Amino acid sequence: MRILSALYSDASVSIPRLSRDLGVKQSVVYSRISRLRKRGVIENFTILVNENLLGLKGGIVVGMNIDPKERESVLSDLEKVEEVRTIREVTGRFDALVELKGSSLSDLNKTVYGTIGNLHGVIHAEVFTEIARRVPSVSFRVANTSLD
Repeated sequence: MRILSALYSDASVSIPRLSRDLGVKQSVVYSRISRLRKRGVIENFTILVNENLLGLKGGIVVGMNIDPKERESVLSDLEKVEEVRTIREVTGRFDALVELKGSSLSDLNKTVYGTIGNLHGVIHAEVFTEIARRVPSVSFRVANTSLD
C-alpha cells in the first residue's frame, strides 16, 4: 500500500529512490510493482497535465439526463468531444456527470449547448462552473482482498 501511495503521488519516481524512501530493497520494490501490474492493480502509469498552463483555464461539470434507450450512443458521442475529460455514470439526480476543460467558459457553454445538448438522447444538461480544484494526496488502505 505504501508503494501504491508513493506511485500515486509521483509515478515517475525511480525504483532506487522509491526503495530509499520506503526503506525497502530495490529488488523487493521492483518485484512488488511487477506483481501489482500483472494482477491489474496498477493499470497504467500516466501524467497529469496542468491544462491551465496550456491556456485551458475554463472548467465545468455537466449533469446530464440521458434517454436509457440512447445511453450507449450518447456516451460514445461524448467520448468524441474534444473538451470532455471524464464521463462518470452515476445514480441520483443525473445519469452522468461530464467534466469538460476549455479555453474559456464561453467556449465551454457553446460546446454544451451547441454540441452536447443537441446529441440525440440527451434529455437535460445542467452546467456547474468550476471555481477551484483540489487534488488530495491519497493513502491506500487494504480492503477485503489479498494482494500477496
